[in-house]
Amino acid sequence: MTRCGFIALIGAPNAGKSTLLNRLTGAKLSIVTPKAQTTRARVLGILVRGQAQLLFVDTPGIFTPKRRLDRAMVAAAWDGAQDADFALLLVDAKSGLTDPVRDIIQKLSATGHNMALVLNKVDLIDRQKLLPLTQDISRLADFAQIFMISAKSGDGIDVLLDFCTAKLPEGAFLYPEDELTDLPDRLLAAEIVREQIFLQTRDEVPYGATVETESFKIQKDKSIRVEAVIYVARPGHKAILIGAKGARIKDIGARARRELSAVLECNVHLFLRVNERPGWDDEAARIRATGLNDPKN
Repeated sequence: MTRCGFIALIGAPNAGKSTLLNRLTGAKLSIVTPKAQTTRARVLGILVRGQAQLLFVDTPGIFTPKRRLDRAMVAAAWDGAQDADFALLLVDAKSGLTDPVRDIIQKLSATGHNMALVLNKVDLIDRQKLLPLTQDISRLADFAQIFMISAKSGDGIDVLLDFCTAKLPEGAFLYPEDELTDLPDRLLAAEIVREQIFLQTRDEVPYGATVETESFKIQKDKSIRVEAVIYVARPGHKAILIGAKGARIKDIGARARRELSAVLECNVHLFLRVNERPGWDDEAARIRATGLNDPKN
């Protein structure tokens, strides 16, 4: 009998959910940067283990929303948890039991959802501090099991996968066995460009920018031509992204092109332009273009 089910990765920003998704599936599906709130929309990672198909749902980090875009991100996270068969609550062991983590545990526990606790980044904390931290968190909710892992190094991942596989309900596979994600290539291209913006710019610039793929065409030689636009909220952000004599945008494009070529396993020709668009993060069309549902208020 085959098994199949959805497993939501839930947690505060920068808990390591995207790194864990990529580690679990063995593929680059979610963009990863050292900055918080990198993930904006739900990303599905598909893994087949024997007779089981595990459908991991990477969700945006849960935080206090301020913008319309923020509200859409937080809503996507809770929707991902609600729709899943069970949830993995990721906690950054180095940051510990913060107030935002307490709030997430309280809300997740109130839903009555089946969940396990995953303490991530345990390689960055004194081992003697892990037991007290685990005890403090365990008092707040009824966790099916507790795991201590490092998503970055892979420590503890096999045990976590065994648990997830055993928790899946019986049922037919929902996706073809050779699929890794349901993320459209157009959105993947935009996300990889956005990842480079996070990696190559600072402060609020990455948070004030969004990327949309305008054209995605397979050429006669099987290469792919991608045209994308980067929308920024402020004139200063546009200047930073373009850089002196266009150096910054060329570097962003070159690195994103190499990454995208590796992911798509073909030659990619990437063309970028930057447009100033004040208030883009309050536009329904821009929010939907990121893969989110518009919260409408």
